[in-house]
Amino acid sequence: MGRLTLTSIGRGFWSSRDFLIDDSRFHLPESSAGVTVGQGTRLIGTVKMMLRMGMAAALFAATAGSAVAQESEVLFSYKHWQVEVVGWDDGSVGCVAQVSAPGESFSIWTFPDGAVQLQFYSTAWEFGEGDTADLEVQIDRRAPWNLTNAELYLNSVLFYLPDDQAGVNFIVEVARGNRLYLRSADGSDVQNYSLAGSRASIDALVECGDVIGRVNSGNPFN
Repeated sequence: MGRLTLTSIGRGFWSSRDFLIDDSRFHLPESSAGVTVGQGTRLIGTVKMMLRMGMAAALFAATAGSAVAQESEVLFSYKHWQVEVVGWDDGSVGCVAQVSAPGESFSIWTFPDGAVQLQFYSTAWEFGEGDTADLEVQIDRRAPWNLTNAELYLNSVLFYLPDDQAGVNFIVEVARGNRLYLRSADGSDVQNYSLAGSRASIDALVECGDVIGRVNSGNPFN
C-alpha cells in the first residue's frame, strides 16, 4: 500500500507532500459533479459499444510498453481537455484525459484494474529508458506534491498514483485547479499546463474507467 507523508506547518497547510509508493495502484473515486446523468449515460453507451466492436488505441506508445497502438475514439471534449477510450493490439484498453498544446501534454490514464497513471509528454524530451527522477508538481498556489522516482521513458515522464487518500486528494486538486506546474526536485520550472475544464473531463474519465473496469472484470453480472 502506498502512503503519503505530510509535514504540517499550520492548520490545513503542508510544506511538502510526498507520494511514497511500491506496487500499489490508485483507484478513481466515484464521480460526484460535472457530468450530468445524460452525459454519463452517453459516455457509458459509447464506451460499451466501442469495446464490443473491439476498437483499441493509444495517444502515446510510451504508456503501452511494446504493444502497438491501433485507433482511438474521443468521448468528451471541453475547453483544453479531451477524454478518449484507448487500447492496443494485445487487447488491453484504457481511458485517458488529456490537456495539450503543440508538442506538449499532461494526461491522466486509468485502466481496467483501477490503476491511475500521470503522463507528462514533450517532443523536446529525450530520456531513453530505465531512468527515474524526483519531481515536484504544484497546482495553483497550493502546497507542492513530490513525485518520488518518476519514470523517464522516451518523451514522457510517467508516475502511478498511490491507492490511498493522497491519490484521491491529488485528483481533486487537479479537478478544482486552474494551472499545474511541473518542476524538478530543486523547484526549477520545467513546464506548466492549463487545467481549465478539468473538472468535467475528470468526471468523464471516471465514467470511462468504470465502464472498462466492469466490461473487463470477468463478472457477467456487472
